Amino acid sequence: MNKLIYLDNAATTKTAPEVVEAMLPYFSEYYGNASTIYDFAGKSKEAIIHAREQIASLLGANKEEIYFTAGGTESDNWALKTTFEAYKAKGNHIITTKIEHHAILHTCEYLEKERGARITYLNVDKNGLIDLDELKAAITPETILISVMFANNEIGTIEPIREIGQIAKENGILFHTDAVQAYGQVPINVDECHIDMLSSSGHKLNGPKGIGFLYIRKGVKIRSFIHGGAQERKRRAGTENVPGIVGYGAAAERAGASMKERTDKEILIRDHMIKRILEEIPFSRLNGDPVKRLPNNINVSLEFIEGESMLLMLDNYGICASSGSACTSGSLDPSHVLMAIGLPHEVAHGSLRMTLSEETTMEEADFVVDRLKDIVANLRSMSPLYEDFMKKQNQ
Repeated sequence: MNKLIYLDNAATTKTAPEVVEAMLPYFSEYYGNASTIYDFAGKSKEAIIHAREQIASLLGANKEEIYFTAGGTESDNWALKTTFEAYKAKGNHIITTKIEHHAILHTCEYLEKERGARITYLNVDKNGLIDLDELKAAITPETILISVMFANNEIGTIEPIREIGQIAKENGILFHTDAVQAYGQVPINVDECHIDMLSSSGHKLNGPKGIGFLYIRKGVKIRSFIHGGAQERKRRAGTENVPGIVGYGAAAERAGASMKERTDKEILIRDHMIKRILEEIPFSRLNGDPVKRLPNNINVSLEFIEGESMLLMLDNYGICASSGSACTSGSLDPSHVLMAIGLPHEVAHGSLRMTLSEETTMEEADFVVDRLKDIVANLRSMSPLYEDFMKKQNQ
């Protein structure tokens, strides 16, 4: 198959043609600064308002609760750092999980070391799900924030967000969720899930890079993150990225309109690939919950395989995949997510993440599995560990 097969959509997605088309006029035709008062800039201001509406409608939120940022990492930083500053008179305790994105984990580490925060990192089970009883037990009178990701970026597990939100609400604690992988992929209603803050990033749902948002429920008293002008209702200063905002709005509307049809197709192909891998490649295992997972996520561990070699050999066939988060690419350490679900180092190092898109076909899926079978067999034939293991099995 002489074509690129892109299966790393959890890292980033292709910007959709209609999204690019929506953005283009705001580069060179309607290029006015949305913060100015003359009529020419009104086009930019109107476009931002419309994008807020498009994005908010996918959450069941109000457009005034959407604050634009440069992406999911900034949104996560904003939610955690300014909540801690705003509510530190009440307490210094934050609850999160061991499988969060590094945008959360490293921010928590900063708050611990530099600001005196106390962080509880919840365990997860073998499928990556938190224990709600452990969450309840971790709450103290000083707990000011619970931050649990909606869906994991590596293994695809979807957490019990509605139940977590209910626990937070009953205890008078703010609830933030990193929904970078979930927004536009699964239905989300901030009221039904009692979500106070939510992070998202445009390039995960066929929108442009460099744009994201933080949903902040009306009445949540967190502080400004970037000081300067009066943009984003004085909470996040800086000239608005109008083309990016317009593109994100178009991508959100597109994702909402296509969600059912798109995800049904992704689930069909996802489950087909998982079934073939588990049945046809010995010593393979699925990582993440088999049911409560993102529609497009496949994460498997293949024993006696080194992940980097597997990715390079897949790349020789034009297949783009990953062994985990793009933010940790190049690290020699095994995934913190796979370690948290209980995988030993040697198994975690042989992990493969493939994330589909609406353009992925069943023909491509079968081609990938066929090539993967060949690659695994080839790599294992050169592995002393595999040779020793098979000798012991045959004794």
